[in-house]
Amino acid sequence: MIDGLEGLRVIQTATVLAGPMAARLLADWGAEVIRVERPVGGDMSRQLARAMVGGGPIPSDIDYVSENINRNKQSITLDLAQEQGQQVMHRLLSDADVLLCNFRPRELAKFQLTPEVLSEVNTKLIIANLSGYGLQGPDQNLPGYEGISFFSRAGIMHTLQVPGMAPPQYPIGMGDFATGLALAYGILLALFIRERHGVGQGVDASLFQTGMYMLSNDIAGSLVSGLDREKVAREDVVNPLAGYYETQDQRWVRIGMVQPDLYWSRFCRAIDRQELEHDPRFATFEPRIAHHDDLFMILVDVFKTKTYDMWKARLTEAGLPWGPVQNALEVTSDAQARANDMFIPMDHPGHGRMEVVSNPIRLSKTQLSPPQASAVLGQHTDAVLQAYGYTPDQIAELRNNGIIS
Repeated sequence: MIDGLEGLRVIQTATVLAGPMAARLLADWGAEVIRVERPVGGDMSRQLARAMVGGGPIPSDIDYVSENINRNKQSITLDLAQEQGQQVMHRLLSDADVLLCNFRPRELAKFQLTPEVLSEVNTKLIIANLSGYGLQGPDQNLPGYEGISFFSRAGIMHTLQVPGMAPPQYPIGMGDFATGLALAYGILLALFIRERHGVGQGVDASLFQTGMYMLSNDIAGSLVSGLDREKVAREDVVNPLAGYYETQDQRWVRIGMVQPDLYWSRFCRAIDRQELEHDPRFATFEPRIAHHDDLFMILVDVFKTKTYDMWKARLTEAGLPWGPVQNALEVTSDAQARANDMFIPMDHPGHGRMEVVSNPIRLSKTQLSPPQASAVLGQHTDAVLQAYGYTPDQIAELRNNGIIS
């Protein structure tokens, strides 16, 4: 086997979800991640865990959100608002490969973490910063979260909104994790360039920019046409073979035959409606679209004749492009997810044996690092500082001054 990112040192000050997930993605492959938190209370993800049982929308005695985003990391405390704390941070960064933060421009200046300052500390340092809206422009210092920056302002919620109704609730973490993946990609790109040219550089990713990228098909259309998706929807092609249908037991399935002629005959057999195959209204793509309302109503009735499990078996056996609308609990038992090792075991010091969601990327010759539980606040402070040359007396002085806890 080939080693992964062992030897890569990442200093993480980023909080909440997106930045910590970017660091975890690197830690999954062997990077050493030192998570820097405030001496009192820790970072915001710990505060969320205290405010929400389990740290998220599903009740649990286990802070599963923290275990998801902060496993395989060390935790130290450090007050970056004080000059002495900034000096400690600069010592950490002098020997680091990556600083991963989510500070707005004014905060980078406040904490002495601007590129100008850090270029004097370590010329090879990659400064990866995640923000709500990017480092330029009139809103660079606005606070940003996925619900406002990624889902709402970038246009995603508008595409999901039913006319006359409020936009739906979004899955918490989805925008953050997409942005974390983008930031991790940027970090690896900068590291690759550093290998060639020997110098570090900044990496900028924002929730707003990533949201626009995720919606870039629609936005690209608006750029060239000057139109909005909603205004052209009535003229759009409607394909009844790419949509959601309710089953007899009030569950839903999604069929996705975007190449409908390829699957039409097989589909008709799978739903026991062979007579539809040669019906002049539906025999080929063009009349099928022209009579899409008729076909849609037929399929609505057809799918209500069988249960969710019955349709799962039939559509799968027919080899059709389709997907069951599963809940999170059902996903944990999905045979395909299990076959691809998306749930991996972890021995937690406080909760025993448990499973966690794995990294979505696989390499053929490099293995993921075994998952280690998220560290308690400041668990590694003394050990990390000692490794950087601080004596026990100096560590005690930092603690007495409130720089560490």
